[in-house]
Amino acid sequence: MSVRLNGSTVFTEHPVTVSAFSAIGGKKEGEGPYGDCFDYIDKDGFFGQKSFERAESAMQGLALQNALEKRGIEPSELPLLIGGDLLNQCVGTSFSAKDFGIPFLGIYGACSTMAEGLMIASLLVDGGGFDKAAAVTSSHFCTAERQYRFPLEYGGQRTPTSQWTATAAGALIVEKGDKPPFIRAVTVGKIEDMGIKDANNMGAAMAPAAYSTISNFMKDTGLMPRDFDYIVTGDLGNAGSRILCELFGRDGIDIEKNHADCGRMIFNQTAQDVHSGGSGCGCAASMLCGHFLREIRDGRLKDILFAATGALLSPTSSQQGMTIPGISHLVWISANHGEV
Repeated sequence: MSVRLNGSTVFTEHPVTVSAFSAIGGKKEGEGPYGDCFDYIDKDGFFGQKSFERAESAMQGLALQNALEKRGIEPSELPLLIGGDLLNQCVGTSFSAKDFGIPFLGIYGACSTMAEGLMIASLLVDGGGFDKAAAVTSSHFCTAERQYRFPLEYGGQRTPTSQWTATAAGALIVEKGDKPPFIRAVTVGKIEDMGIKDANNMGAAMAPAAYSTISNFMKDTGLMPRDFDYIVTGDLGNAGSRILCELFGRDGIDIEKNHADCGRMIFNQTAQDVHSGGSGCGCAASMLCGHFLREIRDGRLKDILFAATGALLSPTSSQQGMTIPGISHLVWISANHGEV
C-alpha cells in the first residue's frame, strides 16, 4: 500500500508508471513553440463538430483514444477513467466518456485537474484496487470564454494579467511497471484564498496555492528545488510565476532557476497575443503529456515536480463579488522509482 508521511505527501510503494500519454491541440497551440509535441493539431478548433462544446468533448475523446492505441489496449480493458474539465457539471468530459463505456469518476480541480486525476489514478493503482487507470482533461478557448467571460462576438478588451485558455487535451494511462516515467509521490493541496476577486488575474489567485503545496512537499520530504530538473506549475502565467518566485524568495529559497510554467511555455508570448500566458485544464495537461513525460521517458530529464494549479471560481461567484479560491496538487514524476 502507499506510504503516507506526517503531512499531506504520500509515496508510492510499488513502481507505478505512466505507460502511455497523448496530447491534442488546436491551431493556435500548434503554432506555439511546443507545437511539435502534440499528437494531433486540429485545423479550426471544431474537431469536426457543430459547436465548441461538442468540439471539446471530441478533442478529449481523441486524446484518450490515442493513449489507448499507444498502450495497445481496448476501452474494455481499462477498468477506470478519471477526468474533468472547466464546463458546468463537467459536461465536456461526461459526453466524451459515455462513448467509451469505461467506469468513470468525474473530478473538478479547474486547471489543476490533470494533477488531481494523475494523483488519484496513481494511488488507486499503487494500492491494488485497479491494475490500471486513465486520467484525462481538456479546455477550449471558445467554451471557456462563453462560460466565464463574454461571447467572442462581444470583442471585449483583455487586461495585461489575463490569460488565454488553451484549446488542448491530455490523456495518460497509469499502471504498475518497470519503465519510466514513474510516479514517486503526490502531495494533496489545500484551498488558499488571498482575497483576489479579479477573474482576469487568476495567476495571482493561484500562486499562493502553488507555494503552499510545493512548500508542504519540501517540509514533508526534506527535498529542495535543487533536487529536481524542473518545478513545473500550470498555469500561473507571467504574473503568477513572478509572485510564486517572490513568495519562495521570502523564505530564502530560489526556485526561479528551475521553475517552468506551462502557461508561459505553450504559446509564443511575443508572436502570439496571449497577454500573461496560457491557462485552462488542457494547458498543463498537454504540456505534461506532450513534452515533460516524453522528456523523462527518453532520459533527457530525471525528476520533476508537476504542481498544476486551479482557480476555483464560477460565473455565479464572480458576479456576486466573491473571492477566487486557489488549489494546487503536486505529483513527483521521475526516471527512477527508488532514488532521487
